[in-house]
Amino acid sequence: MCNACGFPAAPGHWTDAGASSPGDRLRLRFTRLAVVNRLLARYGLTARDDGVTPGLQLFAPGGEWVLVPDLESLWREAARLAGGPIDPLSDRALGLG
Repeated sequence: MCNACGFPAAPGHWTDAGASSPGDRLRLRFTRLAVVNRLLARYGLTARDDGVTPGLQLFAPGGEWVLVPDLESLWREAARLAGGPIDPLSDRALGLG
């Protein structure tokens, strides 16, 4: 259990499966964050990962933020902060429309 956020330590995300070392897992975590931020930018949102705290910090333009434990929770909270559904595969999120 993280004493800073209260989330239990997660065994890892399925996208970390190809990482063989802690350094590789951290690099994958930050790579995943970069992709998530490219998708969230179209909705005025930003995610941060300090590499230490379990989960992600999700920020809205007005200063509201929330700590989420995983990507599933991130999309749910992003939709709440954006005021409507977010489809990470939509033309808007992908910058196609």
